Amino acid sequence: MEKWLEIRRRVLREGVSKRQVLRETGMHWKTLERILKHPAPPPFQCGPRPKSKIGPYLDRIVEFLEADKPPTPRKQRHTAKRIFERLQAEGYSGGYTAVKDVVRELKQHRQAVYMPLTHRPGEAQVDFGEAVVKMGGILQKVHFFAMALPYSDAFFVVAYERECTETFQDGHIRAFEFFGGVPRRITYDNARTSVSKILGAHKRKRTDGFLQLQSHYLFEDHFCCVRRPNEKGVVEGVVKYLRQNFFVPIPDVLNLEELNAYLAQRCQDDLHRRVRGQTALKCELLQEERSSFWELPPAPFDACRKWSTTSNSLSLVRFDDNDYSVPVSYAHRPILVKGYVDVVRIYKEDKQVAEHRRKWDKEQVVFEPIHYLALLEDKPGAFDFGRPFADWKLPECFARLRRCQEREWDGEGTKEFIQVLRLLEKHRLPRLTRAVEHALRIHAFTCDAIALFLYPDEPWQPATFRLDGREHLQGIVVAEPDLSVYKRLHKGVLS
Repeated sequence: MEKWLEIRRRVLREGVSKRQVLRETGMHWKTLERILKHPAPPPFQCGPRPKSKIGPYLDRIVEFLEADKPPTPRKQRHTAKRIFERLQAEGYSGGYTAVKDVVRELKQHRQAVYMPLTHRPGEAQVDFGEAVVKMGGILQKVHFFAMALPYSDAFFVVAYERECTETFQDGHIRAFEFFGGVPRRITYDNARTSVSKILGAHKRKRTDGFLQLQSHYLFEDHFCCVRRPNEKGVVEGVVKYLRQNFFVPIPDVLNLEELNAYLAQRCQDDLHRRVRGQTALKCELLQEERSSFWELPPAPFDACRKWSTTSNSLSLVRFDDNDYSVPVSYAHRPILVKGYVDVVRIYKEDKQVAEHRRKWDKEQVVFEPIHYLALLEDKPGAFDFGRPFADWKLPECFARLRRCQEREWDGEGTKEFIQVLRLLEKHRLPRLTRAVEHALRIHAFTCDAIALFLYPDEPWQPATFRLDGREHLQGIVVAEPDLSVYKRLHKGVLS
């Protein structure tokens, strides 16, 4: 450009002849004429090169690419190499590079163009993503729930073991609490956690779990068209941002609780960031947007999956391909299971009969040894061989107590020990442990004595009958008994 400017200035302003410039520079006179005609170098123009060999096959390549449209799986679509091989079979004699260039050009022209959307306050978008974390020293994949607010660019993320109905519901509850309200309209894809059947472009048959959540919070839903995730492009970008920033480097945590505490803090810190194109921080825009939210209901939604079943002969209940124990008194009975993200609660009618920490692996069996103590009343010999007791870690004082009882009463000592263990049905292990240690110190090995030691600060009082609160009995007069008959009988027995 500097040389271009110098030549123009010398000829057009300083009056230097064209012949002198041609002698000095050695350029062609047509080049000099172009320099004097244009203030800047014109763009180089070159027409398309003729495609003598590939030209007759262009329509055929378009047919191959048209056949690759959905529902053809992405991994089973034509590559440029496969198109080249098929064209060779049809008589094409050109090279692979020409085919590759045509395929690349056609694909570029066929890429979708999207309409920029306006995002109003009170709208949200939801999606799930996947990432790898180091949990307890082991690398494993987790699924994270993300909710984004396009207007304020605020977002919330929480990680789970799996994407399912319970985690989908729990993620909404936590996000609503984080944002301080319920967005009026939420956009989703067509995941099985929310959609059971697609009935049209935007018409869906929703799952029962989704309808229960929606009925509790009363937000409006919007589902993207099939294979059109760009309709919720904000949360799609948030999922990518989270994976590249919150999960890099790979988090090294002890459990999910620690991971989610870390993610929640990162979301809170991110609210103090200003996004390109915005005039205020995210937290300020979120505060403004809260006026468009619905208020949170007085009570949070009960985020669980309910399952009605029957306990089997082993006093086990199956839920999500895992077995959980219930007290043996509830074996062979109809049971309702509520599966939460962290616990499994088991009910008989309205009464909770068991609670276990949830297992996310498959084909696991979770025992609570206390559930099977009543069964040992009839089968004391099963104590040492019962599977529920195989990994039961009791304090060392219980083993000492059993040895003392069996030494004192031989075979009946095991039954007495089982009676002591059954006190765990009403009392916690630390309290019973203190009572057993006290019993061992004073050599009182019976279950009745240990039961008394559970209440060291409560003096024993005999049960007495009182008329307080029984006004209907206060007017009744009970005659004194005649003991003369008993005295005569007593004298007769002695004589």
